[in-house]
Amino acid sequence: MGGAELWAVMAWQAPGGELGSRSSCTVTALTDCPAAAVERLREVLDGAFGAAGPGVTLAGLTVRATPGAALVDTARRSEDLLVVGTGSRTPLRRLVRPSMARYCLAHAACPVLTVPPSPLQAELEAVHRRNFWRLPLDARELTP
Repeated sequence: MGGAELWAVMAWQAPGGELGSRSSCTVTALTDCPAAAVERLREVLDGAFGAAGPGVTLAGLTVRATPGAALVDTARRSEDLLVVGTGSRTPLRRLVRPSMARYCLAHAACPVLTVPPSPLQAELEAVHRRNFWRLPLDARELTP
């Protein structure tokens, strides 16, 4: 795969969404959002790849858009490959938040690879719930 590039895309929206930006956001808040998105993308890429980098050319892009639209617009060539995480799709999340992965599958002009959450994600969420409700830890859960 000579010449392959990895594009990391971070989509951002104004606080309160686009409708909220028309009425409640100050100009300062809207000018701070792009810089905050760039900084967050740098932090994520540094955490993921460290100083060694991914081994291919890496480009970061921040876009004011919904996540699905930003990804589909960035990967618009038929030879691109769009890789998206499916995330946790609990019934409540399905109701409140539409699936970005489904949007990409329906609208992308290139192949889309969806990556399911790590099996450890469910265990991590269970630990967070236990900590939130201050439930005691059963030591038997720690042994396989």
